[in-house]
Amino acid sequence: MMRRLTALLLTLLTLLSLTACGGQSSDPPAEGPDAPDAGEGEPVEVLPPEPEPYTILDPTVMPEGGVRDGVTYVAWDGIVEHLFFHPVVAYPELAFDGDAQANGIDDYMVTVDEYDKILQSVYDKGYVLVDIGDVWSETTGEDGAPKMVKNTLYLPEGKKPLILSYDDTNYYDYMLQNGFAYKLILGEDGKIASWGKDPQGNEVVSRDLDAIPILDKFVEEHPDFSPFGAKGCLSLTGYQGILGYRTQTDTKSWSEAQEANRQKEIEAVKPIVAELKRTGWTFGSHTWGHIRLGSKSLETIQEDTQRWFDEVGSLVGPTTILFYPHGERPDGNDWQNTGPVFQYLQSQGFRVFASVGIESFSYIKKDICAVICDRLHPDGTTLRHSRDRYLQFYDAKDIMDVTVRPQREIDWA
Repeated sequence: MMRRLTALLLTLLTLLSLTACGGQSSDPPAEGPDAPDAGEGEPVEVLPPEPEPYTILDPTVMPEGGVRDGVTYVAWDGIVEHLFFHPVVAYPELAFDGDAQANGIDDYMVTVDEYDKILQSVYDKGYVLVDIGDVWSETTGEDGAPKMVKNTLYLPEGKKPLILSYDDTNYYDYMLQNGFAYKLILGEDGKIASWGKDPQGNEVVSRDLDAIPILDKFVEEHPDFSPFGAKGCLSLTGYQGILGYRTQTDTKSWSEAQEANRQKEIEAVKPIVAELKRTGWTFGSHTWGHIRLGSKSLETIQEDTQRWFDEVGSLVGPTTILFYPHGERPDGNDWQNTGPVFQYLQSQGFRVFASVGIESFSYIKKDICAVICDRLHPDGTTLRHSRDRYLQFYDAKDIMDVTVRPQREIDWA
């Protein structure tokens, strides 16, 4: 319900931000004409286009009469599948060029072409998008203590729910020379696009070269894939800024010039965040420094968490979602143990703790108000070695582009 109420407010805030900031990043992403000159007077101000309305609905509420827009909705209390991606490879020739990063990218990423095929496959298999924040809710138990509960979702008849999340949507420095988009921007149409450079060094603005605008376009073309307006949850660190904007500080030294540039980046990213929120994207923490929660000291984790709130949460707003870096669980086995690290993180407002696993596992903890879930990971590793496990979503034989990837072992039966 809250997401629906905030949608109109976010639309207004987006318009105000875009008017103030011109809808531009700190580096103008594309060439274009200057503002037209109105005869002999001052140049006419070119305002950004008014965004198209976007509706966000609550999947925990059955439509009146059980039907909406001619579609029958039914209750779903089963497993909610969860897939996550890293940034997608736009230019395989840069990513898989044999350098020190090539095999790591091969292990943990998919290409644009593979991502497109995965989206089409899960759509064809009857999945529909739901937001991770709608799957579980905090309530009060009979003993008066807060607890998490799994919600009944009301889905179009015959459909299955799917959460999508995206780790490291920060566009780290190493990615910029290895075939990824550089940042998210607002295109001339006011929609989210990517900005980057092709292998020849030409600047490219596109909605076809990054996972986020690709999904936006897919939902535009297949609105029944997102009957509630949900897209995905962006899992952000902070040590190299967010969404391609260098909004971070440096603990070693920091000059006035660096701070001035940081403030420019902060102002540039604000309309991007607002438009993402308005159009169904949500945000989660991936810790500020991508730290290992199972091996770092409590003091280090406390400092890192506060820094995430200061430098990332201050821009994207509060979140109850924490995605474990490296999939490493705090206090060892977090679904059996509730140690000091988990207690601290829960005390900071996190309620959904997401790791990585071999199935879309979830467990509501009994001793503390929290839920733990695992996510499946479409990437080079599982495309090569876990075909059977992912057949409910896609067939790796149909997805993997072996012509552009390194020639490494494949375990297909």
